[in-house]
Amino acid sequence: MMAQQLTRNQSLVLDVLTHAEGPLSAYTILDKLRDHGFRAPLQVYRALDKLLEFGMIHRLESMNSFVACSHPDHHHHDHGVTAFAICEDCGQVTEMHDAGIEERLSVLAGREHFKTEKTTIEIRGHCQNCTSG
Repeated sequence: MMAQQLTRNQSLVLDVLTHAEGPLSAYTILDKLRDHGFRAPLQVYRALDKLLEFGMIHRLESMNSFVACSHPDHHHHDHGVTAFAICEDCGQVTEMHDAGIEERLSVLAGREHFKTEKTTIEIRGHCQNCTSG
């Protein structure tokens, strides 16, 4: 999806997430966009839903927050595995992809005759910057 095809609200939400220091909740996004005419959470949620659908952002389930995709031009999002390393200290989120993990999880799901639609792995711990201090 090309950026010029996004609605105004989708572009604004994506811009906030792209320039954020870390994951943001929908209500934090709403607060950041009040000066742009955002008044209701539904405006943010509609934009987030479309951006998720387009594979331009990710939802971090454990934090109920959102991050811009680090690799929007790659199409891991369709059925691939996206993993996130989340630092418990500074909140840094690193997006990762690994074909070996994708293949192994596919085999495991296949054994159970389970058709996966989306797989997200969240790894919580401490980043290099926070552990080297």
